[in-house]
Amino acid sequence: MFFPISGAHISPIYLVIVGFVIGILGGFFGVGGSFIAGPALRLVGLDWNFAVGTDLAHIVGKSVVAAKRHRALGNVDLRLGLIMAIGTIAGAEAGAQLIQMLKRAGNVNLVVSIVAIAAYLSISMFMLWESRKTLKSPKGRLPQGMVKGPKAKMDHSAFGPVTRSIQRLKIWPMISLPASGVKAISLWIILLVAFVGGLFGGFLGGGAGYIRMPSMVYVLGVPTHLAVGTDLFEIVISASYGTFSHAIKGNVDILIALVMHTGAAIGAQIGAISTQYFAGPKIRLAFVPLPLIGAAIVIYTLFTGHKL
Repeated sequence: MFFPISGAHISPIYLVIVGFVIGILGGFFGVGGSFIAGPALRLVGLDWNFAVGTDLAHIVGKSVVAAKRHRALGNVDLRLGLIMAIGTIAGAEAGAQLIQMLKRAGNVNLVVSIVAIAAYLSISMFMLWESRKTLKSPKGRLPQGMVKGPKAKMDHSAFGPVTRSIQRLKIWPMISLPASGVKAISLWIILLVAFVGGLFGGFLGGGAGYIRMPSMVYVLGVPTHLAVGTDLFEIVISASYGTFSHAIKGNVDILIALVMHTGAAIGAQIGAISTQYFAGPKIRLAFVPLPLIGAAIVIYTLFTGHKL
């Protein structure tokens, strides 16, 4: 099938399958799946600027479906999500501007590929180390998150010295997040985490949940289940802005995004429901191989120049 906006020939079946897989990942891990979507679109010949912008457009619809389901399950901290949206939007615009600079310089594919590989590998290695360490501890082996009700899901097993040190920083203004069980944390720390996530989202595509979801757990001290749902809620806002920003820069193929969404809407429902049957550390451990797959695809396209 020919998509005139990007000038690409891509099988719609391929796009629906990719969308379905990304929908499951987003609903289960609270990430947009851009570590799969971007490389998957790049694999069929789309330039990185189109892969980034189109992934953001597709992520919006999928995240609405998944966030609605998580909200019904009690996994969304609305206050935190709205605050983070401010920082994420600023970061997304900064990332989109960087893409434009690289596009004008003619080296967007090379630079974005290198950054993507480094980011995906770093996140996977860190979460592998942390989740294995947590599961080996007596506290990590408890069946957390298996009882119904938001309070029963307060999985604080990932809270280590870094989280506790950050929460002890008294940088005014301090705010509380009752829904997440965080008594006091600096507003600036939340905005910084959101900005970094937005920057990666605007630069690499998607909602950058692979950055923001782990940051919410390890930096802000938000329980895993709530980090998943809140990240999806926040992505709806920030990815909408990112899509608009990339669209006016000519980086969005809306037809590709719509085809992908047909599969993602179904997958998001399945992924969201599945989180109820896994404890926080196991969700984080299951996340580990996914960015590695994305990194492998990017490495393949970078060094061979081949596409499907």
